[in-house]
Amino acid sequence: MPAEGRVLVVDDHEEMARLLADHLTDAGYTVDVATSGPQALAVVRGRVLDAVVSDLRMEEVDGFDVLAAVRSVDPTLPVLLMTAFGGVESAVEAMKRGATHYFTKPFRLDEVLLYVQRAIAERRLREENRALRQAAGERSSCAALVGRSEPMRDLYELIERVAHSGAPVLVRGESGTGKELVARALHFEGPRRDGPFVAVNCTALPSSLLESELFGHVKGSFTGATAARRGLFLEADGGTLFLDEIGDMAPELQSRLLRVLEDGTVRAVGADASRKVDVRVVAATHQDLEARIREGRFRQDLFYRLNVVPLRLPALRERREDIPLLVEHFVARSRQRNPRTRLAGFTPEALAALATAPWPGNVRELENLVERLAVVTVREWVDLPTLQVHAPGVTADAHPLAQAQSRLMPLRQLESEYIAFVVAQCGGNKTKAAEILGIDVSTIHRRERERSH
Repeated sequence: MPAEGRVLVVDDHEEMARLLADHLTDAGYTVDVATSGPQALAVVRGRVLDAVVSDLRMEEVDGFDVLAAVRSVDPTLPVLLMTAFGGVESAVEAMKRGATHYFTKPFRLDEVLLYVQRAIAERRLREENRALRQAAGERSSCAALVGRSEPMRDLYELIERVAHSGAPVLVRGESGTGKELVARALHFEGPRRDGPFVAVNCTALPSSLLESELFGHVKGSFTGATAARRGLFLEADGGTLFLDEIGDMAPELQSRLLRVLEDGTVRAVGADASRKVDVRVVAATHQDLEARIREGRFRQDLFYRLNVVPLRLPALRERREDIPLLVEHFVARSRQRNPRTRLAGFTPEALAALATAPWPGNVRELENLVERLAVVTVREWVDLPTLQVHAPGVTADAHPLAQAQSRLMPLRQLESEYIAFVVAQCGGNKTKAAEILGIDVSTIHRRERERSH
């Protein structure tokens, strides 16, 4: 299999530079040639490179200057130095300054190729290890996909099937439902788990900066581009790129993203060549993409590319029986983050109120409330009055029978509300709730489906 990567060869003897460049090109590398120190500095500052092979002794700007320039642009970029036998002492000094390797002239071309391959492989391994260390701290976030409700069981089953596919996934759901957690679960449950997981919010940056963030740029390609940048697609090579809020992406970026999905290549802003990437794209949105397509604000062809595997996350109001489990989970996490907190949990009345609250912010809103109470409350158990102080949206009349006293409602609605209340009181255990209510478990499932529509 041919090698991949971009290498800069620097030597003021043009024949030597061309000879080495041709050999590296034959091995599969993309090669830039500089026959002077100043020319080399321009390439280093203007291109995204994977390795530099430079002569140590050159006029005006020597190998030490090239090394210093590389270190200022990208300290992880490997620099291999060529030197005559008498310059070994200087080469050793260069190693102390951060050079990766040196070899003496005359040299065998296969020997240089081996050193270049090894240097690039070691750099990529370090990047992968860094990504894995970061990912190790992020894996625990997948545990926030908490719930035993029917919608969540369906979601778990779908994630398990989809994770082993390389097809793009479009995750849809309201804000706060946990779309990034699903993307992480897809990554860590699949064959790319040892690769990087890279996330970007498409609304967090203006389109001009988002383009550079995604695809990279070369130095000087726009105002403020003082150094070359690899871009997130290259950072995610071999792994997963999560594009959050894809529905808000500018139309001009949508066309560039479509090109990457179609041919698997990325061209940095201002670059003259594309690079192959192996990235699984998982996108998410709370927008109505079909409506945005009709309005001309989202490309239909991009939608079809992203929507190969659609995943829908249920809103919290569609899985109220999971609220006690989520509260227990968030209390445990809050105690880890705040060792001095006294919070141990919620009283049954407070928990019942949480289970019937509207939760427009979904799981994120519930998590933030528990975290806030862990910080500010001095109580071990949060009761209903304390809860209402910190969560005005949670009404005192959370019990469905209390609600019926303050406002009239159809009998069937009251029955459904009471079933949900009992399920919440039983910690989401529908079998136990059905025993208390004297009904079949299938009736609870049917009423839940009715409430969600």
